[in-house]
Amino acid sequence: MNKIKKLYKEFFGIREQTEKGSITIPKKDLALAADLAADGADIIVGEAQLINKITDYQGGVEWVITDPTLAKHVMVDISTWAKKKGFTIITRKITKQGKIGYIYFRLGEDPAKESHRIQGYVAQMPEIKYFRFKVRNQPPARTEHPQQPTI
Repeated sequence: MNKIKKLYKEFFGIREQTEKGSITIPKKDLALAADLAADGADIIVGEAQLINKITDYQGGVEWVITDPTLAKHVMVDISTWAKKKGFTIITRKITKQGKIGYIYFRLGEDPAKESHRIQGYVAQMPEIKYFRFKVRNQPPARTEHPQQPTI
């Protein structure tokens, strides 16, 4: 059992949380987290929040970054991860202020699986405050109510 557990941890890059010394810090205090990590504390940073539903995924992912100086770094990280996982990137954009980033992926065979993978990776990035699945330059989907038959 120990070999399987070790193999699982190595494959997924999981570390066991120590009972003592682990601290959960909100994302807004990243400077504090960096200072505590330098002192040797085990830091757990909160996850980025998905604003809309995971079922809204149509290929576009838009995020807001806590520090605009890290915009290019975050874009490179997401692009590298996406290429490694087999996603095809169509469009990449960062606003002039560097606060909002956007990537549009080509939809594959299973969008539900893709949305879960993307959500899992983007949510764990400490630089991202929150994100949403949105395709830019596309009108919102209209929901039509079916007509009631008249008797």
